[in-house]
Amino acid sequence: MIRAVALDVGETLTRDDRYWAAWADWLDVPRHTLSALVGAVVARGRDNADAIRLLRPDIDLAAEYAAREAAGSGERLDESDLYEDVRPALAALRDVGVRVVVAGNQTARAGELLRSLALPVDAVAVSGEWGVTKPDRDFFLKVVDLTAVSEPGEVVYVGDHPANDVFPAAGCGLLTAHIRRGPWGHLWADDPAVRTTATWSVNSLSELVDIVAASSR
Repeated sequence: MIRAVALDVGETLTRDDRYWAAWADWLDVPRHTLSALVGAVVARGRDNADAIRLLRPDIDLAAEYAAREAAGSGERLDESDLYEDVRPALAALRDVGVRVVVAGNQTARAGELLRSLALPVDAVAVSGEWGVTKPDRDFFLKVVDLTAVSEPGEVVYVGDHPANDVFPAAGCGLLTAHIRRGPWGHLWADDPAVRTTATWSVNSLSELVDIVAASSR
């Protein structure tokens, strides 16, 4: 029985358009150039930040991030960044009676911004606060703790990225839902390993509501 749902952030709840557009503007490169590079490096199994390093090989990302914040060009997140089904789906999940949490690889600042949106969830946590990032096993152990559910097999982790979401969560005993959303969700949606590993493959969070509701009957 499903007792809790934990959701990734980027390209699960929020679009990454603003994030990468802001980096492109800061680096003074065409937005399409950076966007294409992000897709290329991820398709090769590399970290998406490597796209920035291809443009600026000697860049100190932490220092550059701080410089952006100081210049007033740092992270931003508002209602327009959410996918349309997010609020209704999260509310519906809670109505079903499961605990709903958000947990992703984000900065502490992003965690603050997410909480400011007052999403209908029970808790929000990010890697920047935990000091551990996906796909580390400890991240998913913390996810289970956050849900306050005793058994990992009663938690569904929802995400778009196989290497960061589906595979490691499944390896820790969680149920998993791979969402066909954003570049990575579409890129790997029909990959045999993803299809085999993911408990469910969904096209929207609304589909997830139906799955969770059915498990509770």
